[in-house]
Parts: sequence; structure tokens; C-alpha cells
Amino acid sequence: MNYRKIISGALILSAAALLTNSCNKILEEHPQSGVVPSFFNSPSGVLGGIAGVYNDIRSAWGTEGFSAEMVAGTDEHLSGASASGIQLYTYNGLNGSNFGAAWGTAYTDINTLNGVLQYGQTIDLVDSVRKQYLAQAKFLRGFWYFYLVQTFGDVPLHTTFNTTASQADSRQSVAQVYEQILKDLTEASNELPNKPTAPFLGKAACKPVAQYLLAKAYLTRGWLNNNQADFQQAYTICQSIIANKAAYGLDLWQDYGDAFNMANDYGKETMFVSDHSNDPKYGQYTVGGAASGGAAQNLTPWFYIWNYPSNSGVNSYKNSSGALVNNGTSLMVRDAANGRPYTRTRPNNSVGPTSGKRYLLEQAFADRLNDSRYDNTFQTVWISNTAVTNTASAANNSRGIGYSMTVGVDTAIWVPDREITGAPQFNGTTPFKGIIIPPSMWSNAYFPVVKKFMDPTRGSNFNDPSTRPVVIYRFSDVYLVAAEAAFKAGDLTNAAAMLNVVRQRAAYRKTNTVAQNAAAVAAVTITSTDVTLDFILDERSREYFGEWQRWLDLVRTQSLVRRVKAWNPEASPNIQDFHKLRPIPQSQIDRVTEGPAFPQNQGY
Repeated sequence: MNYRKIISGALILSAAALLTNSCNKILEEHPQSGVVPSFFNSPSGVLGGIAGVYNDIRSAWGTEGFSAEMVAGTDEHLSGASASGIQLYTYNGLNGSNFGAAWGTAYTDINTLNGVLQYGQTIDLVDSVRKQYLAQAKFLRGFWYFYLVQTFGDVPLHTTFNTTASQADSRQSVAQVYEQILKDLTEASNELPNKPTAPFLGKAACKPVAQYLLAKAYLTRGWLNNNQADFQQAYTICQSIIANKAAYGLDLWQDYGDAFNMANDYGKETMFVSDHSNDPKYGQYTVGGAASGGAAQNLTPWFYIWNYPSNSGVNSYKNSSGALVNNGTSLMVRDAANGRPYTRTRPNNSVGPTSGKRYLLEQAFADRLNDSRYDNTFQTVWISNTAVTNTASAANNSRGIGYSMTVGVDTAIWVPDREITGAPQFNGTTPFKGIIIPPSMWSNAYFPVVKKFMDPTRGSNFNDPSTRPVVIYRFSDVYLVAAEAAFKAGDLTNAAAMLNVVRQRAAYRKTNTVAQNAAAVAAVTITSTDVTLDFILDERSREYFGEWQRWLDLVRTQSLVRRVKAWNPEASPNIQDFHKLRPIPQSQIDRVTEGPAFPQNQGY
């Protein structure tokens, strides 16, 4: 399908096209350099404002800095050899200069949405259509404020359209911000249709998406004051979504891996996305022109890829310290199927400072036999894509034989999840034509690659961004939000039941027999006595590894410092309690020159 998207060119908003799954445009507007109230007095102005906000979400989800903000400095992730913004990973020197892009986008969009809501009440439209437009604006305002309050705590709360630049601003309490979020999302839940309808097609906001975000907002607020009513609300809303999933067109795929199949990007498990396109008119890059990390593009496939073209020497060997030393002709060349090696972020398989265990293999993905999510999350095999001849006499060739790699057939690199005797050149006593990199040799340069987001379709230039949508919300999280809410409400039986839906799905493998799948389901099924906060967090790690959730998960559950100190040797020396909030962007503080100074978060 061809999903044409929106170009952002406006100072305050981009009044642009929101397009359907077909190749036909619904609306096209010209970017505006400034917006006045009269702009919102027409259907095209209101729709243009909403379209501009949808477009601006691309400035965060899928980009390099924002992706690091969502996963770095957690129990799951460590820095790669080429990590940028290292302060996010280590908490050493983290300050307001490390933040600002998403904050600025959020408040620009909130002002646009305020204009839509303030002046769009009287536009000449059928009541039901006008209500849907305004409900979209309420959802999007709630969406951005929810990001802001989770990330920064007390933030400015603006609900009226500002047409005049101001150099004064102040922060309102978390409680006030949540009141507005819950109001917006409740009204959006009541007013949006069951499924996206024209002109908001694809995976735009609709009733179950607004309900899901409302449930998560209740859950998150509930954690702040141990509010049992909020936990019950979150659970009840999730149960309603599940009960009506057929009407909403939502469900889980039978196979966990199918959630990340490109053919299913807009399928039944996907709830809400940030769209991208390679259309030269509606995309944000030149097709074939490659890209850089600072653009509003989907660069997600790059971040977890180590430098397989340069660090895969055929005669690599283990030195006296047990580390892998790159040596010999490279076994791989860069291609679209294996992606652009950016080496920004790696899975955490280092021994935890206080846990004494490796998070990836010994905790989160400890059961790799019955649970398919490790195999569906990580790429561990690279098939030869370049002919390499290795002579018996080549330096550091310990195999004692000469041979040639067969392109498309031979395994060039294998990154197993267990130790292999004789690695990297032998599998036991058998010579291995490629190289084997077992866990003891993993480092910031060698590690299993997250493959969920891979995009091999970039034919003209494999350094181009991905045109896949960034999937922000998946239906499986409805079950896990329900499980967490039930756990906090003391209902461990229903918490286990919700967790089991997700776990039993993960037990399924297409390659298994019916009996094998049944045995795996039995092995992963838990009871109420198994449900703890750490179990829920590990489950979320298995289900959403790399999906822009982890930092917020740990902050919401008040587990950030404890889990980082337990599992992350890179961040544990520096992390402190105040790191549960990010620093206010320095650009925001500097802009407030009238009235009281804009306060920074404590500790920064």
C-alpha cells in the first residue's frame, strides 16, 4: 500500500494533507508561516491543524535522540560503540542541554490544538464530523501532555490559543496536568468512532486508542499516590477494550513475530502509528539521498546494528583476555537486508552490579525454549553476501583448511545465545567457515541485533530511512496495562490472567507441532503467586524491547533507580533519585525572561 504523508513546513503548524490508505489525496493545503484565529474558522483550517500535529509526531518517534531518551539508561540497554548523547546512558553530566526537541514540538502542537478546539466549534460541518475533528484534537493534546508530565513532572499547562509571543511562563502541578489529560482523553474516548474514518484513516486515533491511553494515564497517576480508584478505572477501561475488540478490529496475532512483519504494520495488533513515506512530495527526505540522524525520519532500524561489514573478519580470534579481535577479510558487505550499521545502542548482557546476573539472557529472556520473543526480537545469524576465499596459510586462520564462502548459503556470522567451544573459528571441534560470537565475546561492538524494525525495501540506497510506520501502541499493551492495574489493586488472579494471554501467545511457534506448542503454553502459564512488580517489568521487557517504552515503564512503576542499580553497570554509579524526571530543556529556561524565572528540575 502507498501511504502518502505530510510535510511540515510551518512555523507554528503545517496545514497539510491527511491521506488514506489509497493513492488518492483527501486534502492538500499550503504551509503557513503564521496562524491567526481566522485560520481555524474553516474545515480545511481545522483539518490542516490536526494534520500538522500528526506530522510533527514524526519529529520524535523514530528519531535518534528521542529513541535514546526512551531506552537509554535503563536496565535493558547499554551504549553501543558509536553512541551519541552518552549522558543519557550514563547519567554523567546529564543536563537541560541534552533535551529540547520533543518539548518544543509538543508545545507548538499543543498551541495548534488549542486553536482547533477554541475556534473550531463553529466550523460549517455536519455535527458528527465536527465532533470527530475536535475529538482528534483532544486526543492529540492529551497524547502530548501525557508525554510531557511523565518526562518532566510539573509543566506549563496551556489550554487557550496563543497568538502573541510571550517571554513569561510557569509550571503547573502534575495533578493539574493529569486532570486535563484525563478530561481530554475521556471526551475523545466518548466522541471518536470505533475505527478510524475518513479523513483519519490508516492507524489514526479512534475510540479504543483514546481508551487505551486514558487507561494508561489512570494507571500512571495511580502510581503517584497509590490511588486504588485510578487502578480500578484503568483495569475497567482495558477490560472494555478487550470485550469490544471485534468491533474495534483489534486482536493479537497468533505468532508474536507477525506483529513485526512489514505486511502487518497496519494490521489488527497495531493501534496507533507515526507514519512515514518515501513519496518525494509527502516524505521528508530525498529518495536515494541517504539521511542523517537529526531529521524527522524513521531511523529505527539503524540504532541496534553493529558494524557487521567492518568487524567481521574471517580469521577473527579470541585474545588472552577472551575478547574478540577482528582479523582478516570482512565476511559481509553492507546491504539493505542487514541494515545500516549505526552501533548506537546495544542489549544489556553485562553482569548487573547488585543482581550478579546478565539481564538479557539470564533475566528478561531466560526462557528461550518456551518463549519465542527472543528469537523474534533479535537477529543472530548473518548469511554470506560476499564471496570470500580463505587460505589455510592465512594469518590467524586456526582451522587448518582453505575454503570459499558461498553467497546466500553459508553462515558468515553466528551470534548464539550460549557459549560455543572453539569459538570464534570452531563449533566444537568442527571448523566453522564464518565466525561465531558467543555471549562471552559480546561487547559494545558485538551483540545480537534488534530486528523488529528492519526494512529491506530501501532499494535505491540502503542508507535511506525506513518508510515503515513507527508503531507507537500495540494491542498487547491493553492486556499488560490491565495486568499492572489489577496487580496494584491487589487482584493477583486477574493480573495473572491478563499476563497469561500475552505469555501464551509468545509460546506459539509456526515451526512447532501442535503438541510442542501445547507443552510450551503449559510451561509459560503462571499463577497468581508468580505475579510481582519485577515479573511484570520483565514481561514488558520481553514484549516491548526497544519499542520506546522502557524508561517510562521504570519511571511509572517507581523502579528506575532500583532496577538500574541492579542491572546496569554503565549507569549504576551515577543514577540518583532525581533522575526519575528529565531536566527541563535549557532553551525553555532561557526563553523565560519576564516574571519569575522558569525553574529547573531538582538535581540538574
